[in-house]
Amino acid sequence: MLTWDTLFAVPFLSGLLVVAALSAVGVLLRLRNEWLAALGFAHLAGASALIGLSIHVPAVLGATFGASIGAVFKAIGRFRGNSVYALMILAGWSTTLLVAANTTLGSVFGHAMVEGQLYFAGLSHLLAAAMLAVATVAGLHWLMPIVIRSRFFPGHDAANRLPAWRWQLAFDLLTALGMAVATATIGLMAAFALVFIPPWLAFRKARNWRQALVISIGFAMAGYIAAFLLALWLDQPFGPVLVAFLLVVASVTHIRPRPA
Repeated sequence: MLTWDTLFAVPFLSGLLVVAALSAVGVLLRLRNEWLAALGFAHLAGASALIGLSIHVPAVLGATFGASIGAVFKAIGRFRGNSVYALMILAGWSTTLLVAANTTLGSVFGHAMVEGQLYFAGLSHLLAAAMLAVATVAGLHWLMPIVIRSRFFPGHDAANRLPAWRWQLAFDLLTALGMAVATATIGLMAAFALVFIPPWLAFRKARNWRQALVISIGFAMAGYIAAFLLALWLDQPFGPVLVAFLLVVASVTHIRPRPA
């Protein structure tokens, strides 16, 4: 007989690792004012995952390939700001709909990329999530001081003739990897919500950088656990429940009582 352990342990752990990684990366994206990157890479990941599934390539591999191509395209074109991410969103959206309309079961897989397929996550998703967690810890250990420095001292790299494109490409690839794994695991909009809402709340409440990371990761993981249990209890799809839960909690936390 199947038990909770055999049914949901792997999906739960896969999602938990993804959530921790995304909420940490999201803090740096907000610091760089490039939170739209999450949605851009997610759309490319969803489109490329759908293409991969249509030719029998695992969704995680397809999503990672497409999102990484977006990161390299940004580096080669030397794009700055959120404009390039808007182009990624449009390209990913149009590609997803066209592939879904012209492939067998394309619409079904398209919905799965948007809504997420966490309950069906297997060992490949868990392995990808574990690799993402390791890459995030290692990458942020190197990238975090550089990103903070570039935010407060934007002319430092140019003044010291440092190749800024290297760390920018590395950070974009880390973001692309995170969004690719997350899109294939928990869905496009749930992944974007995890990158956007916890860091947004952390930046409003935290008094220092370390506290911002703790609040973002802690809020995201607590919200994930609550949404996972709530979705199972109510027999609802996980992605929409997670997004709705994060929105409600963030809205309540955001409200401040008026002074007497």
